Amino acid sequence: MRNTMQVFQITAPGRAHVTDVPMPDAVPGWTVLEVGACGVCGTDLHIYKGEYIGSYPIVPGHEIAGTVVAIGSGVTRVGVGDRVAIEPNIACGVCDECLSNRENFCENWQAVGVTLPGGMAEHVAVPEAALFPVRDMPFERAAFVEPLSCVLHGIESVGIESGDRVAVFGAGPIGMLLAWCARISGAGYIDVLERGTFRRERAAAAADEVFASASDLPKDRYDVVIEAAGAPALIPTAIEAVRPGGRILLFGVPSADATATVTPFMLFRKGITIVATYTSRRNSIQAVRLLESGAVRPETLITHTVGLGGIVDAFDAVESAHDDVLKAVVLPGSRV
Repeated sequence: MRNTMQVFQITAPGRAHVTDVPMPDAVPGWTVLEVGACGVCGTDLHIYKGEYIGSYPIVPGHEIAGTVVAIGSGVTRVGVGDRVAIEPNIACGVCDECLSNRENFCENWQAVGVTLPGGMAEHVAVPEAALFPVRDMPFERAAFVEPLSCVLHGIESVGIESGDRVAVFGAGPIGMLLAWCARISGAGYIDVLERGTFRRERAAAAADEVFASASDLPKDRYDVVIEAAGAPALIPTAIEAVRPGGRILLFGVPSADATATVTPFMLFRKGITIVATYTSRRNSIQAVRLLESGAVRPETLITHTVGLGGIVDAFDAVESAHDDVLKAVVLPGSRV
């Protein structure tokens, strides 16, 4: 391998460039991947804007699929040439949270692409335990293992039951994954709330009905309402739309200082259960199996592909919510 590689490096909030850095080493228990595809996530945008944990400089990107090109001593589950996707969250395994089966809240948490160099690079170092073989799956599909695993954790936590009426607020990539997984889990009806014309049109194939305005949603109808837009202003709408005794999943990531105004008596009177989930809890194998089977085909959500030099433009497109943008994916070997 070469001694250096190209990476997209954020040096300070709002400042980034493509630069050469030393190639990572395959230390004991770790591997080095040649990155085939890396999804652009809202977390990456928050890091770029200085709105998320971590320090600078940092190479972002945690939705990663690629090929193993080097292995450290002690690595046995994968070999050079294997095609893999990753679970970026690294738990210590020994803190109180880990020992209480809450690894996603590990007190010594690290994450590839957040606190450690990520996949918006030609190569990335990843621990063996974080790798999931994907065989001949296209990298653009395999890069969805991480967001799909988070979605599966949310769906499990809110408890979709056979025949449930479900409403999903937001038809971005995560909203679409949530709608698909709700259907797989047995939802009988799925309605989607989305104000963007392009996204509404794309959501129509997965939904029974698509609404452009919250005021058009029926009240007291849904067994489960999923807020996937990260819009706190929609929480009162969710409370109105859910049936008595129903469940609400707060899945979208709002800004850290966002607030919402709710009427506590409505929660009491309707007996509503509100659930929020953070990252995933060992759902990556489930995600790989759904992607391998073709039950979920998220590559159909990809509207933009860029090379390392086009990442800032991709961030701008995602942030401005252009009506033709769903999912952007970085192909580090591309000159796009």
